[in-house]
Amino acid sequence: MTTLMSCDNRDTDEECTKIITIPQVYFSGGQSYSYDIEQEVSCDFPEPEDVVVIDPPELENFTYEILALNFTTDSINNTRNIEIEIQLNNNNEFDAEGIVIAVLDLGDGITSTGPFIPNLASNPCQTIDANSSCVFEAYFEESLDIVEPDFSFEIIDLKYYLTSE
Repeated sequence: MTTLMSCDNRDTDEECTKIITIPQVYFSGGQSYSYDIEQEVSCDFPEPEDVVVIDPPELENFTYEILALNFTTDSINNTRNIEIEIQLNNNNEFDAEGIVIAVLDLGDGITSTGPFIPNLASNPCQTIDANSSCVFEAYFEESLDIVEPDFSFEIIDLKYYLTSE
């Protein structure tokens, strides 16, 4: 926890202030993500002791374009390869640091929302520069002993949750 104090003893009309860090956390896909914020308060304001659970802070002015979503079956190796490329666009005047959240249609009326394969992405786009784009890329192979050969998913929506103010 960081505290920065600022007081001017020469002018008693000016209030003593300090900057505190308020620990915050949100949950997505069974994982927790820290999102601490700094706030200027009066010097007599108590230091925060408890973590505040918040709704995920979503990046505004975020757009995306699906460049590739390919499923190919390799019957010789009894595997399926999945290739994903999605251009993520940060249309803001500031750099964004965060995680990609996917809303997927898994078929049969089942949807899933959570972090989009962060451990499998070769480029998870954890940072997107201001007024810039990042290409989220993932390529992985699944055993057809574990997953149905015709199982696929459709991307309904993508969001970008911030992990830093």
